[in-house]
Amino acid sequence: MPTSVRSHTKINLGLAIGPLRPDRFHQLTTVYQTLDLHEWVTVDARTAPATRITLTSTHPQVPIDDRNTAWRMVERCLELSGLNAEVYIHIDKQLPVQGGLGAGSANAVAALLGLEHELKRRLSPAARLQVAAEVGSDIPLFLLGGAVVGVGRGEEVYPLPDIPSLPCVIALPVIGVSTPQAYRDWDDLAALTLVDPSATIGELSRSIAAAFGEPHSSGVFSEAVHAREDRAEDPLLALVRTGIENDFERVVFPQYPSLGEIKRILVGGPSTEDAAIHAGLSGSGSALFGLYRTSGAATAALERLERHGVTGLVTRTLPRSDYWRTMMMADGT
Repeated sequence: MPTSVRSHTKINLGLAIGPLRPDRFHQLTTVYQTLDLHEWVTVDARTAPATRITLTSTHPQVPIDDRNTAWRMVERCLELSGLNAEVYIHIDKQLPVQGGLGAGSANAVAALLGLEHELKRRLSPAARLQVAAEVGSDIPLFLLGGAVVGVGRGEEVYPLPDIPSLPCVIALPVIGVSTPQAYRDWDDLAALTLVDPSATIGELSRSIAAAFGEPHSSGVFSEAVHAREDRAEDPLLALVRTGIENDFERVVFPQYPSLGEIKRILVGGPSTEDAAIHAGLSGSGSALFGLYRTSGAATAALERLERHGVTGLVTRTLPRSDYWRTMMMADGT
């Protein structure tokens, strides 16, 4: 029987763009957070004399060949496992393509998990992460779930202490944002304003360290503030207090002023009850998010979006344990 896997999405609580690397990727530091919002990926696989992959989707813009990250993930994992298989992948696409929610990357991890379940063969955690990093920059985060810090080009990931689940409103504007163009615009801005790209990386790294405490083993947070045993503040509130933001907003909002207006709608008015704890662009957009203290505040934010003709939906942030507990729906059940 086929295996169906929830393909969860993510937001970027903050994102700092650093200098261009020799491999032409930008150095990044970001804080990912997985969401309950998800699509479904179904995998049907059996060993065969030669590998053949077939991919279908409910969305006409989803590539159904080796341009698709789920296809490439499955193909590479079969190679590493030394297996040939006939694999059928179906992506029930519910979210915009290239919306900044990492849906395509999540599809790749869901396809991997479905393949492993179908063939009863698992890669080691290290091999999983290696393949994920080869296939796409923000795929590895979906092998951890919860709150995750990403460095390098976003593919080097480390789990952070979980943030309690919070209501989250996602705004889905009709416009699309080109990530490569957003990076080019950032480079132009940095050149014109003499912005030090390394400085934004350092600022976000210090913010993460101040909010979450212990630095991770990569040494990225060399100026980390060690966690105190009596730390009582919610790490998200501590992070927001540092002024965490997404560097892409500095170039995307001038190009698409309506996105800046949507962020203001999500933030809300002066009432602390209805105001967002934190709001911003996810990735390079065009999706935006707002996090709220109560379901009522999230509903009020959704109603504000709808009054302005913006499509939105309500979901929740998903801690790591819940992420893995709800992932699999095996054997078509």
